[in-house]
Amino acid sequence: MSGADPHASGALLRAGAGHGAARGLVLLHGRGASARDILGLGQAVADDATAMVAPEAAGSSWWPVSFLAPMAQLQPWLDSALAAVDRAVAALEADGLTRDRIALAGFSQGACLALDHAARRGGPWRAVLGLSGGLVGTADAGGARAQALYGHAPKRFDYGARLDGVPVLLACHNADPHIPEARVTETAQVLRDMGATVDLRLHGGAGHGLGPGDVEAARALLGAG
Repeated sequence: MSGADPHASGALLRAGAGHGAARGLVLLHGRGASARDILGLGQAVADDATAMVAPEAAGSSWWPVSFLAPMAQLQPWLDSALAAVDRAVAALEADGLTRDRIALAGFSQGACLALDHAARRGGPWRAVLGLSGGLVGTADAGGARAQALYGHAPKRFDYGARLDGVPVLLACHNADPHIPEARVTETAQVLRDMGATVDLRLHGGAGHGLGPGDVEAARALLGAG
């Protein structure tokens, strides 16, 4: 495995509509899962006119530590994961889809990647779905470790891009064991400040998965409701 680009040789799976599709959807799986797994979620939230692509992470993980970890521990994995998303988007663009017709969606670690990719690259996007995830951030903020961040220090979110008018769905349990509520609410505010229209859905409890109504909200956002 290359230290510079760990995910360079990852597969890109496709499903749904073929060439000439009305819209596209990039799907990003979570830690321990696969591209095939997340395509199943895509089939639940997208309609028959959607072309879906899902890149595969090396070793079933986009990065080997928590997304809350210091940036030095996330590299070179994070940059490589962002490049894998770029390749997935490019595959849909090669089919004739413009970015305003392409949505990004992910679950857990994949949700963090989808959100950070959208924030770093800027709009337009058809929509962004972050299911049980939050922004990774652009740099360490230098503050003290916080209980609200599960013992991690805060991050900076200096993306320098705009997401004007991009609809974003954030859905998470408020006691998710991997995704702190504080990061989810901070993510919502950062994205709103970037111009996105954010639907924040916080479910009560300690689950790590979709909550009641999340599939329906995702379908509505993607125009498949």
